[in-house]
This record gives sequence, structure tokens and C-alpha cells, in this order.
Amino acid sequence: MHSRVPMVTVLALMALMPLFSGAVDIRQLRQLTAKHNVTCVLVFGDSSVDPGNNNRLPTTVKGNFPPYGKDFFDRRPTGRFSNGRLATDFIAEAIGYTKIIPAFLDPNLKPTDLLHGVSFASAASGYDDLTANLSQVLPVSKQLEYLKHYKLHLSRLVGVKKAQNIVNNAIFLLSMGTNDFLQNYYLEPNRPKQFNVEQYQNFLASRMFEDIKEMNRLGATRVVVVGVPPLGCMPLVRTLAGQNTCVESYNQVAWSLNAKIKEKLAILKKTIGIKDAYVDCYGVIQNAINNPKKFGLVETSKGCCGSGTIEYGDTCKGMTTCADPSKYAFWDAVHPTEKMYRILADEAIASLDGALID
Repeated sequence: MHSRVPMVTVLALMALMPLFSGAVDIRQLRQLTAKHNVTCVLVFGDSSVDPGNNNRLPTTVKGNFPPYGKDFFDRRPTGRFSNGRLATDFIAEAIGYTKIIPAFLDPNLKPTDLLHGVSFASAASGYDDLTANLSQVLPVSKQLEYLKHYKLHLSRLVGVKKAQNIVNNAIFLLSMGTNDFLQNYYLEPNRPKQFNVEQYQNFLASRMFEDIKEMNRLGATRVVVVGVPPLGCMPLVRTLAGQNTCVESYNQVAWSLNAKIKEKLAILKKTIGIKDAYVDCYGVIQNAINNPKKFGLVETSKGCCGSGTIEYGDTCKGMTTCADPSKYAFWDAVHPTEKMYRILADEAIASLDGALID
């Protein structure tokens, strides 16, 4: 296996310089990884971390056409809902695995790619299985089933014992929750009949709790959970609400759900001893929107694709885009730009403190 950059070393460097500044001696950092057992990153979630699994599914929720991928390698649309790479790609690169985390369902996936981590995530999924079922995408239960397939493939490649060691020492990253409200609770009749908003938040946090317990049963010892972003700041939500500013009622729903997620993580740490980290996606995006110049951003209220107010997925297909996506927080009316994902990756790496490493 390739050598890897230890999280703690990356964390120390992050305090001193921007990510990928060129001043980092990557070779030296990777030599130091022998002291640490972190093996790879295994990713679960929605479009925020799906590098193209949905390309292989009978769903309309896809991003494998231009202008998606405008700034990806070879300007190639891969299924990532962004102009370039996702935060998980940057995290993998920063800690020395690979420049991208591939989709597990990618037909071009090579056996050796399994060693460096894969994503089981599916755009339009959520903590609630119903959310995924509405769009015919992969619920977490199916993503975990594919984890079992991954372990089998890995066992054939390196043997059962080493395969289990790779999984035991992987970082499991979980990022979802947005679609549970925007594509399910606020649009469909079933869940509002069963739950008020707070009850649904409790339900989602409980589902996450059970998902992580199942991950632990399958071998996970380190889990990173990415919080829900400020839903009310998405250009689409602002447009539908007829507001130029963030919609505070939606933001409050996201903030409350994140609080419940953090409570569940604390219980998991105490009861099953899993090491966890929480990435404050909400705070990072809100900070970037409130202080754009600090992050080199100019436009934070609309996306780069089309009008930037309503287009995402199919409605973004073939649309013209802004001249410089790196000045935008949002690529389409829902999803962040590569620049914003890079900013989120910075926060994620900073969240991977010593508690996550032996």
C-alpha cells in the first residue's frame, strides 16, 4: 500500500499554511505515516459525497453531463454535483491516499483502487430510507450492503485478515440530511403526517445512530459525521421563499438537527467506544457567506450555473456558467463549488484531531 500522511501531522501543518500550498514536503509527511494505522476513507451519504454512483442507477438524479465537471480533471463530468472535486477528494489527497475517491459502482474501478478508499454515497439519499426510495437511489441500508461487497472484494485482493485490518483502521465518513427535509419532509405527505419537525429530527438522528452502530458491527472504529448545511442559505430555498437573504426558519431546522446529531455521537462514544469527529458544515458555509472576502469569494447568494437561482441537476444541463466558479460559494442552486468543498475539506481535516487516531 502507498504510504499515508498522518492526520495529526496534517493538522499541525493546516495551522501554519493553506491546504496544498506547495510548501508541504509531502514525501516526508508520507514517510511519517508508518507510525499510524489509518488505511483509507470509506464514504457514505448523498450528493455532497457521491462521485458518480448514481450514474449506474435507474434514477433521474444525475450530474454526469456538462457543465458539471467543468473544472474536474480533463473537464470531465463524473457524476459529482459540482464543477470539480468534492471535499472527500481533497481530504483523501491531503492525507496522501489518492487525488479522488471513486464511486464503488464505477465500472472502471480497479481492484487496487479499493485499497485507497471508495464512496458508496448516492445523490438524493438521506438518513431516512424513504428519502432515497422516493428518487430510486441508494438508502444507507443499501450503501452498507455494498460495504459488505467491498469487504469481500478486498479479501480476495489481500486476504481476509488484512482486509479486516484495512476496514478496522479506515475513516468512515457520513454526510447527509439535507434531502430528508428538502426532498422529503417539505414536499411529500407521509412524514409530516407521522412527525412534527422536532420528532422528525429525532427520527433522523436515531437513524444515524443505528447506521453507525451497524458500521461498527462491520468493523468501523473511526467515524466522521458531516453536519447538515444551512438549508436556508441555498439559492433555491431563497428563490422559493422570495428572499435575498438566508431563510432563517430553514436554517433553524438544520441547526437543531445538527445539535441532535452531536448528542447521538456523544452517546455512541460512551456506549460502544467508537472514535468520532463532527464537521461543522453549517458553521463553515455560514461563515463563508457572512465573510466572503476572507475566503476569496464574491458571490454567495446564487449559483454559477444558469441563472443561479433555481437550476440544479437536469435543469442545469447544458446551461452557460459564470466566468470564474472559484469566486462563487454555490455551483448550482443547491450544491457548493469546488472552491467551497476545498474550504469544507480544511474544516474536516481540522476536525480529525488526536481523538480519531490511536
